[in-house]
Amino acid sequence: MEVVNALGRRKSAIARIYVSEGTGKITINKRDLTQYFPSSILQYVVKQPLNKIGAAEKYDIKVNLCGGGFTGQSQALRLAIARALVKINPEDKSALRAEGFMTRDPRAVERKKPGQPKARKRFQFSKR
Repeated sequence: MEVVNALGRRKSAIARIYVSEGTGKITINKRDLTQYFPSSILQYVVKQPLNKIGAAEKYDIKVNLCGGGFTGQSQALRLAIARALVKINPEDKSALRAEGFMTRDPRAVERKKPGQPKARKRFQFSKR
């Protein structure tokens, strides 16, 4: 199997991944998954698509992660892994889609508007 690449985004985080056959090692920015995401919850989020199709020990994944915070990064990586698994085996798409791993979450921070303190908050209205 050749190297399969995929892209995942969430909020302002971008995950570019390269999947090859291997032993299940996930390397993020030249660091191990457990080092990069010490939280077991975030590690679980990243591995969800692999566990769903039972391919946790099949592939080595090399990741370039940039932007965003740890939650956005972990979810961007989850989307990228799901997309790569579908490139490898298109039959897995329906199972991953049912769990919601194939959907790009469009929610992002709303921009601040001029003449307002925040995106939606207004200065106090004064009639006189």
